[in-house]
Amino acid sequence: MARRRRPEEHENHERWLVSYADFITLLFAFFVVMYSISSLNEGKYKVLSEALNGVFSDAERSLKPIPIGNERPLTVRPAEPLIRDSEEVDAGLSPSSIDPLQAISNDVRSGFGDLIKSNQLTVRGNELWIEIELNSSLLFGSGDAMPSDMAFNIIEKVAKILHPFDNPVHVEGFTDDQPIRTAQYPTNWELSSARAASIVRMLAMDGVNPARMASVGYGEFQPVASNTTAEGRAHNRRVVLVISRNLEVRRSLTGSGTANAKPDAALKRAGTQTAPTHRTQPVSGNAVNSPSPAL
Repeated sequence: MARRRRPEEHENHERWLVSYADFITLLFAFFVVMYSISSLNEGKYKVLSEALNGVFSDAERSLKPIPIGNERPLTVRPAEPLIRDSEEVDAGLSPSSIDPLQAISNDVRSGFGDLIKSNQLTVRGNELWIEIELNSSLLFGSGDAMPSDMAFNIIEKVAKILHPFDNPVHVEGFTDDQPIRTAQYPTNWELSSARAASIVRMLAMDGVNPARMASVGYGEFQPVASNTTAEGRAHNRRVVLVISRNLEVRRSLTGSGTANAKPDAALKRAGTQTAPTHRTQPVSGNAVNSPSPAL
């Protein structure tokens, strides 16, 4: 039996049109995307246009030459300092400004190194005042307020250190608790006050302005050591020169004494004021009217 021939399928010669149509579609989509990417941003164009118009339409800017070499534009001025020299000095910001208390402290330490090493002179202080403590044996005899020869030499050196500055000076006298009953000094109150006054008078004779000084005696009532030993009593017999930052600080210290005073908030507020201006008035020996202690 003969096989039945399968009918031949008709070959489609137009199948390429499908691929071609897909390619054209993709190519169209590609150009659409490229056009959307390259479309002009009107906002950016407007900013650029205004900037260019501003540059080329500004006659003054376009015609004014650019300075070359050492030539400087007439409109350029050197920058002014934010703080003037006088303001720096008033505020204590100038690098050349010197703190009077620190300068005095340094001069005393350098001028009395031997006495400091032997514990006969002590220098201490804070931001409001400094204290120069002298043992009474350097300045006076026992139970007396008459300065010794050594006292004149010491106080003369101290006066030279204090003279260039205008800070107030407060001299304090202290004794031990040993009673004294003489016609001249009935109690230690009179002895301590007379010793402080003698130091003030000597400073004035050596050129320190008397108007910036004061003296006070505390007797035996502000000891810094025990009076039960000879060493402690010798330590309590002392004279303290207090150099304050200004007059208000000195007045605050007078009531309590430096042994009990602390640089609290009130004293710090008082210490913000500067010392009085320096007056170059010659100080004669007759400037101080306090009587000399009798022998």
